[in-house]
Formats: sequence, C-alpha cells, structure tokens
Amino acid sequence: MSRRYSILLVATLALMLAAPAFGNSQGPPWMHNDRIIPEEGCTCHGAGGSPSDEVILSITGVPRVYETGASYNLTISLAHQTYVAGGYMIWDYADGNFTPSDGSKYVKDSGGALSHDNVGNDWEIVWTAPESDTGDVHFSLAGNIVDGSGAPDAGDHWTILTFTVSAPGTATPDADASLRTISVGNYDALFGQKSPEEIEAEKQAEIASGYLEQGNLYFWTTLSILIVAAVIQGEFYERRFGGGPPHLDMSLAIPQGIRRGAITLGLAIGFGWAIDTALPWGYTLVIGMCLLWGLFGVYRTVVQARAEKQDMDLV
Repeated sequence: MSRRYSILLVATLALMLAAPAFGNSQGPPWMHNDRIIPEEGCTCHGAGGSPSDEVILSITGVPRVYETGASYNLTISLAHQTYVAGGYMIWDYADGNFTPSDGSKYVKDSGGALSHDNVGNDWEIVWTAPESDTGDVHFSLAGNIVDGSGAPDAGDHWTILTFTVSAPGTATPDADASLRTISVGNYDALFGQKSPEEIEAEKQAEIASGYLEQGNLYFWTTLSILIVAAVIQGEFYERRFGGGPPHLDMSLAIPQGIRRGAITLGLAIGFGWAIDTALPWGYTLVIGMCLLWGLFGVYRTVVQARAEKQDMDLV
C-alpha cells in the first residue's frame, strides 16, 4: 500500500469519525436511535445524553381546545442562565399542519414536522387544526440550547415538552389563546440564583445538619449495641457462675408467657409497619429495641420454667 493511499485512508476515517461530533445547526435529522427526535430528544448533546432542567422550553399561543380548520400563531422559545440560542423540532403526529416562517423548515421524511433552519430562538410558526374533529391532538416538542462551540458536547442542554390540545367541544376555550404559554424547565435555575453568601450559608447548614444526624445515628446505634451486649454478657455469667436462671413455677410461667408473647407480637407488628412505611430511623430503632426486649422476656420465661428446681424453690 502506497504512503499516499495510507494517508488518504486515515484522513477519510478521521472525517467519518469526526462527522457525528458537529452540531446540526440547520436542523436535526428526523430519526435517531430508531426513534423520532421529538420523542428521543437531542441525546448526542448534554452531559450523559439526558434531558436537563437548566433549559426552559416554552411554546406560546397554544389553544386549550381547537376549532376545526383554524390557524394558530405559535412561538417557540428557549431560555438559559448563560446561553441564548439553540434549535427545536415539533410534531403533531400528522393530525394538523404546520407552516414554517423565517428560521424554520419542514423536516425531511417526517410527514410535516418542523425544525429550526439555523441556530436561533423565538421561532414563530403557524399550526392549522384538522379540517374535521379527529379527537385530541398530541404534540411533542424538543428544544436544545447550545454553548456555541459548534459541537454537540456537555455544554449543550436539551429537554422535551409534550402537551395536548383538546378536541372541539370538550373544554372551554381561552378568551385569547395567544396569551397561553406551556413550558417545562426549572425556573429557579434561571431566575432564582443565590448570592455566594447564601450558597455558603446553606452549605454550612447542610454540613451541620449532617453532623447532627450522623452523630445521633452513631450514638443511639452504639448504645443499643452496648445494651444487647450487656444482656448477652449477663446471660453468660449467670449460666457460668450463677448456676443458671432461677426456676419459675408453671402456674406463674404460663400467664407471664402469654402476656409477654402478646406484647412481643404487637411490637413485631409495629416494627414491620415502621419498616414498610419508612418511619424515621429513630422511631424504628426504639420499636426494634422494645421488640428485642420483648423477645428476651419470652425467652427468659421459657428458660426459667424449664430450669431445675432448687432447694429454696421447694420450701
């Protein structure tokens, strides 16, 4: 293989690998990963290819209920704390008809979906409702705001907005549909920015709360372990050096066992309820310790009833 041919082959492969890295400034393709972009989203953009609540995607002028054959002026907008431009794609599942204006175009092979024709914002389009009542019309809108690097990287942010326009006669129309706006995103991320002092104060409060919670957790857990260990140690010393548990006559053991068993059963039910309802760990720990104490009481009743009678028990 000649040197010139090798260089040409390497350059061709490099271009093929690099091609997917460039953003679709003139509109995305209709399909990606065997799904349409308005449903799949711009998964080649952003961190991890996941939707982001840092971008606010809005569409204004959406009617609550459509009139057959009527046209509605819609405006699609993107907002972000840092970036100001991006792209979009919208589809109504071919129920109505879209008409693009400056900056928009029909998506190839989509059957009527629209997308941006160049990177921008605040796209004005027209949607014409079906000529007859076809039921509720569902829309899927994908929006992507970019950092201007020219490549679909982690600095870009995208999200998806789905909404429905009701069929004629199924809802009360708005007095002015042009004022109705539907959006998705985290407005606090855009408008609720906090000062460095507020952020630091919240961070310190979170650290203090963590120390308190962890301190309580370790303290009460350790105390519980020590109590259990002390009971076990007491049993060990009683059997080894004290001659075993004292005898309990059956006339006393039976009613005592019934009482302790009933209390323990109630505590077992309460402990299961605490686990099932995700009760705070402190309450669950208390119920669990009481349950262990109840089990120990039943155990003591049984072993004392089975213990050999001593001389003092026969007096």
